[in-house]
Amino acid sequence: MPYTLAEFAADCRAALVNDAGPDGREAVRQYLIRALKDDAFIAEYLPPEAGAERRILHEDPELGFCICAHAYRGAKRGKPHDHGPTWAIYGQVAGETEMTDWELTAPPQDGQPGKVRLSRSYTLTPGDAHCYDVGDIHAPLRDGPTRLLRIEGQNTEKVTRTPLVAE
Repeated sequence: MPYTLAEFAADCRAALVNDAGPDGREAVRQYLIRALKDDAFIAEYLPPEAGAERRILHEDPELGFCICAHAYRGAKRGKPHDHGPTWAIYGQVAGETEMTDWELTAPPQDGQPGKVRLSRSYTLTPGDAHCYDVGDIHAPLRDGPTRLLRIEGQNTEKVTRTPLVAE
């Protein structure tokens, strides 16, 4: 039986109600992996012809977490960023994302952005899911079409992020 969006959202909600910390986020990551492996789920919510770069599939009215579908048609390079006061779990559906993690070397001050230096690089391939906790700094690079599911602790369109520049 296919995993439904309602089941996925309920599972995420139950995990976060049970534990709003790292263990709850790890449970959400495991549910995301389940969704990534479900061909019917992906076909319904993030098919190859998906057009929007970002589409919120579900936003929990009480806890505020979001399940988002992302579809990128071509190459795209993200700048180092965090998710402000929240976390995000990226789940690779199709294509590959080269992800870089960054280390904060100087915090923002006096109106100047914080400084970061590259820590490590790795590739997310279909079926991979990675949690970026509060304050984790990372940047994606996509060389071609990619699709991903992302769970956000809060809608990241509504949060203030730390201004950052690479050293």
